[in-house]
Amino acid sequence: MTKILLSSVLVLAAATTVSAPAYAASGNSSTASGTALATVVSPITLIHTPAAALNFGIFSTGTGGSVVVTPAGAGSTTGDTAFVTGNLVTADQFTVAGQGARSFTISTAPGTVANGTTTISFSTTPSAASSSLSALGVYTFSVGGTLTLLGTEKAGAYTGSYNATVAYN
Repeated sequence: MTKILLSSVLVLAAATTVSAPAYAASGNSSTASGTALATVVSPITLIHTPAAALNFGIFSTGTGGSVVVTPAGAGSTTGDTAFVTGNLVTADQFTVAGQGARSFTISTAPGTVANGTTTISFSTTPSAASSSLSALGVYTFSVGGTLTLLGTEKAGAYTGSYNATVAYN
């Protein structure tokens, strides 16, 4: 009888242990860890090619017109404007440096050339509006433009500038 009683107590104890409810933490809060990532890229820089220039060449103005230099460096005139002997037109050149394979945009602003008393305006045209850096992080582009002449400009040498800007996409 002792064996039966002892067996009954063990079965009852085991049943109580197995069927005891499991109590969970309060449902008012919960915490989990998140993941954070960051990527730093090399700054984008724009370098003007030494000795390069947007050169509109040597021309006569007549009664006005324009001088056009393509981003590829080809020149032409419109209206009563004509190139003269010794003319040499060139597109300007820039190099972009930054994080390899990153895409970016190119913008160029209008500019002016002056000889001290007379100022002439010109528009600019980059060879591309956007591109991507090579795997090594380099890209070159050129800039052409259109010089607009009234026909009243004084003879002489004119110099000036304009701005070019690049920005990562």
